[in-house]
Amino acid sequence: MTKKQKKMLLRIIISAVVLVIAVLLPLNAYLKPFPFVAAYLICGWDVLYGAARKIWNRQWFDEEFLMALATVGAFASGEYQEGVAVMLFYQVGELFQSYAVGRSRRSIAGLMDIRPDYANIMVDGTLTQVDPDEVKIGDTIVVRAGEKIPLDGVVTEGTSTVDTSALTGESVPREVESGGDVISGCINLTGVLSIRVSKEFGESTVAKILDLVENASSKKAKSENFITKFAHWYTPSVVIAAVLLAFFPPLILRQPLGEWIHRALIFLVISCPCALVISVPLSFFGGIGGASKCGILVKGSNYLEALAKTEIIAMDKTGTLTQGSFEVTELHPAEGVSEQELLRVCTLAESYSNHPISLSLKKAYGKEIDPKQVSQVEEISGHGVKAVINGVQVAAGNRRLMESIGVKVPLVKSTGTVVYLAVGGKYSGYILISDQLKPDAREAIRRLKTEGRVKKTVMLTGDLKPVGEAIGKELGIDEVFTELLPVGKVEKVESLLKQKSSKGVLAFVGDGVNDAPVLTRADIGIAMGGLGSDAAIEAADIVIMDDKPSRIADAMAISRKTIRIVYQNIVFALAVKALVLILGAFGIATMWEAVFADVGVAVIAILNAMRALNVKFIEKK
Repeated sequence: MTKKQKKMLLRIIISAVVLVIAVLLPLNAYLKPFPFVAAYLICGWDVLYGAARKIWNRQWFDEEFLMALATVGAFASGEYQEGVAVMLFYQVGELFQSYAVGRSRRSIAGLMDIRPDYANIMVDGTLTQVDPDEVKIGDTIVVRAGEKIPLDGVVTEGTSTVDTSALTGESVPREVESGGDVISGCINLTGVLSIRVSKEFGESTVAKILDLVENASSKKAKSENFITKFAHWYTPSVVIAAVLLAFFPPLILRQPLGEWIHRALIFLVISCPCALVISVPLSFFGGIGGASKCGILVKGSNYLEALAKTEIIAMDKTGTLTQGSFEVTELHPAEGVSEQELLRVCTLAESYSNHPISLSLKKAYGKEIDPKQVSQVEEISGHGVKAVINGVQVAAGNRRLMESIGVKVPLVKSTGTVVYLAVGGKYSGYILISDQLKPDAREAIRRLKTEGRVKKTVMLTGDLKPVGEAIGKELGIDEVFTELLPVGKVEKVESLLKQKSSKGVLAFVGDGVNDAPVLTRADIGIAMGGLGSDAAIEAADIVIMDDKPSRIADAMAISRKTIRIVYQNIVFALAVKALVLILGAFGIATMWEAVFADVGVAVIAILNAMRALNVKFIEKK
């Protein structure tokens, strides 16, 4: 509990004690109001001040104005005890709201407590702490056991285990050693690491994640916008209705004015829209916090709301459904070419690329590469690479690349990625590189259909038709499109967008640079962020930090649960208020029922909204 909340609680307790004393004291009619006024001012002076300030600034008709009007009116009509009680219970509700919002914020802040306070850098032989913003690309930092890794980089010395749970939600520590990549925000658990910085702090993983979380609340869902607009028109409407209720019936029915003014005051207390104004944003905030616990970053509540309406989900293959850790599994040299020569030339041609296929070739070759042998390297997106090796023109890539240079190649039906090689314009053989499915990929597709209620799953890939269709069949994907260039993926998404209903949503999941245009074009872009490219993470609306496709189903489960809670709160609050408003207008409801319709409903709605933070139902799966 914060210092402000403690002060509010103390005021409530003192006010309640003074109220009890005021009720018990045998005072005459002249002195009776004073202790009640004291109790009222102790707990409600800030509400009166807030209402007066807003009236002065012409900001009429909010809940403070309604509460001040109703309670002052109660005092004016001699209902001292009820006036204090209404303000007292209102402040109890405000305290509860403050605590609930604070808990939601602390939940996200705790999960995202990854901002590094300093970086250790060697200056004149001494380890010095500096601000992470001061460290430049290429500098070497030292991270000791128990410290946060402040910047992204490559380990140059040392071995250790790192805790990535704050970023990915994954509790199992990860081993790192010299040559391995590390990302900021993780905690170094055991050894001392020397890290060569690869990104400035502003572009680091931790900075981007913090930016996503801090700006998530700025993108409101349609439900939140509805409540904001609803409150804007609702509050002045009920004030006008209360005025008519106070003065119109006495004129028509010739009944006592005081009785109808009392009913109007009850009407005002009931009409406060606290439950809706508080609980709906809190539900979305809780949903975003719950998703963060699972390593799912949602950039705004509008995306969390839209995710529940997903009808079609399209996915990239490599790095999304497969592990992206390619291995050379077969060598098929042409006649007159040895396996070793085929592998050597292919590796040289791909030596300037950091693509997983290139890395797998280098790993299989296992020897030092002389970069002086390679010149005029030209990477062709979606095709492969051209280069000059020892003065000879070489091309390594897929069938489309071979066709573009007029080289005939055999059709390969094996499951895997085929890299053809042409040397001097002549076919030299092919290498088969296989990628393994992620362990939870099959389960992810099943859950998307059953729990996420997705009507259609689609895979978009640049692989050959036999490869793509074999993987699609194994996973149970409804439709597979193969041999697609980046532009082709966008075109397919455009056609898929026409297949969904007017209220439906199409989501695309990808991880590579080539996926960024598609992520932007889809209704919702989901990036596999743990190993994904910066471009994909920037373009996406939702980021899966641990690269598990099953987290997509988790995100949909959280989204659907959050929306259910939002609708429950809206229906419950409006139904109870409508019932008690009618009872109040007919004089059946007292000020105590009015307090329940306002504060009681708000507290129940807040408790319900806080369920969105609970993700134990996901962790058990």
